[in-house]
Amino acid sequence: MPDNYMPASDAPRLRVSMLVWNTFLNDARVLNEARTLARVGYEVRVHALALFAVTPALETLEPGLTVQRCGGGQGRRQQGGGAGRFKGLALLLLLCARVFTMLQMGWAVLSARPHLVHAHDVNMLPLAWLVSRITRVPLVYDAHEISTGREGYRPYRGMIAWLEKRIMPRAAGTITTTDARAKFFARAYGIERPLVLQNRPRQLQPIRSNRLREQLQLHQTWPVVIYQGGLQPGRGLARLVEVAASVPDAYFVFVGGGRLTAELKSLTQRLQLTERVRFIHTVPLAELPSFTASADIGVQPIENTCLNHYTTDSNKLFEYVQAGLPVVASDLPEIRRVVQEQDLGVLVPEGDSVALAAALRDLVGDEGKRQYYASRSRKAARVLNWESQEHELLALYERVLSNRAST
Repeated sequence: MPDNYMPASDAPRLRVSMLVWNTFLNDARVLNEARTLARVGYEVRVHALALFAVTPALETLEPGLTVQRCGGGQGRRQQGGGAGRFKGLALLLLLCARVFTMLQMGWAVLSARPHLVHAHDVNMLPLAWLVSRITRVPLVYDAHEISTGREGYRPYRGMIAWLEKRIMPRAAGTITTTDARAKFFARAYGIERPLVLQNRPRQLQPIRSNRLREQLQLHQTWPVVIYQGGLQPGRGLARLVEVAASVPDAYFVFVGGGRLTAELKSLTQRLQLTERVRFIHTVPLAELPSFTASADIGVQPIENTCLNHYTTDSNKLFEYVQAGLPVVASDLPEIRRVVQEQDLGVLVPEGDSVALAAALRDLVGDEGKRQYYASRSRKAARVLNWESQEHELLALYERVLSNRAST
């Protein structure tokens, strides 16, 4: 589907409400889905979170696609100690703020009078289901993760499983991100296997960029190894910093933010790697491709710390492909399938620092091998893009809405 496609002006516009528990500033997957729907004639409204003095309450991104943000801003959890009563008060205030935001978002969805409600991830599922029941419209559930087997979600697994088990079978359509996750949901909850839409970016024209070298003033001609994405536990990031010490003549750049930012920077200083290991905070989605394309190797050292990681392929893998980068990645099933089928680079046993260092040293030191895998990525970019799968989302919507019309 061409990017400049627009429906006829007199075409009926069915209204879709998408619910996300983020500010919708860097959610590539939801943006792709919303754009696909808007460009064929749906009226899409994304209901997201407000961030005080940063996000507009109502924003039109393109014809047929608006964002409505609710709440007064989502604060970060306070770190460190403090008296228990103050910590308890902070948690109570946080809970009250979230309840208020949920109520405000629910009212906003009801006011939008959607023909279909689309919940993104489990934290939006109960509200989306409730609104869909009140308005008597179909519910589509898009499970980006296996939240019952997700890093840091252990205390909530029972509640999450209870919610999904009761609501997923009632959804008119379900979506997830990998084949392994689709199999899990089908077996765990006795539902038809969800539609798989991988976290692929839209196809990009090949670009040349020197952005990382210029912004970070990387004066040596060494190859640049990039990791982009959230700096979160279980992704092998401390291991990657440590590995950098044994991969000379290379820069390592982390693009993104998260819980581990301070820890990784501290580790870099302790290992005296500050000249070769650099950090750039989260960048806007529209600018990310120019950062990626200015690197020479894309790395994904994720660890098998939970079922969600074991079944992932992730945005970054496909973003590296669109940028034409050779890949060094953990040998987990869904990642393996993509890398091996397209011959994109080197797979290493997850959690194996020696193998990771060896693979990176090999590519850093062999320009011919880098060029070969880069050419494979450029070829794969013509297939591993959002456009090659978006028709499946449209088919799901057509089926869900036609089933509703026939009842």
